[in-house]
Amino acid sequence: MGLFAALFAILLMARLCHTDILWADEDYHQAAAIQLLHGKVLYRDLWYDKPPLNAAAYLLFGAAGGGVLRTASAIYALLVCWSAYCFAKNVWSEREGRIAAALAAFGLIFYFPPATITLEPDTLLILPHFWAVYFAWRKRYFLAGTIAGLAMLLNVKALFVLAACAPLEWTPLGMLLLGFLIPNAAGALLLAGLGAAAGYLDQVWGWGWLYVNMPASSETAPAMLFTHPLLLLTRLMPLANWSGFHAALIVGAFWCCWKEPETRLRWIGWTLICFGGVMIGWRFPPRYMNQLLPPLTLAASRGFALAFSEKRRILQALLVAALLIPAIRFGPRYAMLAAESLRGMPHNWIDTAMDRDSRAAAAIVSRLASPGATLVVWGYRPNIYVYTRLAAGSRYWDSQPLTGVPASRHLFDDHPVAMDWAAENRAEFARSRPDFLADGLSLYNPRLDIHRYPDLRQWLSQYCEVGRSAATIVYRRCGNP
Repeated sequence: MGLFAALFAILLMARLCHTDILWADEDYHQAAAIQLLHGKVLYRDLWYDKPPLNAAAYLLFGAAGGGVLRTASAIYALLVCWSAYCFAKNVWSEREGRIAAALAAFGLIFYFPPATITLEPDTLLILPHFWAVYFAWRKRYFLAGTIAGLAMLLNVKALFVLAACAPLEWTPLGMLLLGFLIPNAAGALLLAGLGAAAGYLDQVWGWGWLYVNMPASSETAPAMLFTHPLLLLTRLMPLANWSGFHAALIVGAFWCCWKEPETRLRWIGWTLICFGGVMIGWRFPPRYMNQLLPPLTLAASRGFALAFSEKRRILQALLVAALLIPAIRFGPRYAMLAAESLRGMPHNWIDTAMDRDSRAAAAIVSRLASPGATLVVWGYRPNIYVYTRLAAGSRYWDSQPLTGVPASRHLFDDHPVAMDWAAENRAEFARSRPDFLADGLSLYNPRLDIHRYPDLRQWLSQYCEVGRSAATIVYRRCGNP
């Protein structure tokens, strides 16, 4: 208990340093949960391109922000540490279990905040990932499949978790697949009953497929990368950076495989399957690499245990040095954020500039909004919904489905992935009558200025500007009190 009490204290302190910040991706799911609290149904009343349990997870704590959100994140991270402990202890001993828990905590602190602090699909997948493979290794395939099936309702990359659970024999494979199908069938029936099944397929799978395969002048299609070596190296750079900051896990896992060849194929196979999930679309934001954490953390715990029990001084020094690299790189930021929070100072960090602007824009809306007011946002700024806690005034509550340009590139590009589909969505959007419009995109990317869309010109004419933040223009329906 002492170990986990210490780990929770460290995890909580690290996350409380981010109390005044909402990171990209977590704000989307928190905002979606707020819309659920307003009585909306995902996919039917609200365009939402992620599986449903991500928004549902935020309902567990009322979609609250601030310290409540960060405490929830710390509790989740502790559950991940406990899962790593149970898995490693079962495979080896108490010693490896404790090392695995500590390594999991370290990995959920010392890296980029959007990949460690936030509760978003790639982070939320870590917990069921551990348990699905754990039960598969214990030959409880039905339970493993059921957990992987629930994970599918968090992240479609759970298909790679399912693959990591697959046995070589046909009979247990059938039980694994049966377990996987049951929660997904239940989810499909629930969505169908709510009239949201078609929207789910279109938004999660249809839009997801377009995103993975999107060609554009600013992003070379994955198939073309191998004919452009420099572009390929540039695209792989985030993966190389992740490997450098997680070198302790990689070296530890390598040592485990080197010293115990009888289990080598198991660890390598699991890691390669996870790597396949990382490689989808050839885009490598930091959070995507979270899929590699379970196999590497577990194998590294054994590698660490062997290195220190065998008193291999050079290897021990290498492992410690590898841990120091991310600690030195990311540790000072926590101290800086904590000091600024205690002094009541703003976090003037370039990575938080858009979040600060969203707070300012939300303050304008909140000051003018009457009870029951509704809002839409042009751009991808779900944190404005979080800070105002207003209901969305349209099924399309951000501009991705209206422009056809994904949020990953809409600040600098204007090439849609589906032009006709976006035009159809704008036609529906033009029939909505939200009370407020927060334009958080036009000043960033004039090529996606809402005024440049002729089919929205008449709709936009009913709105009057009522305020501005540094990068957001706030409109209210003209004549509204």
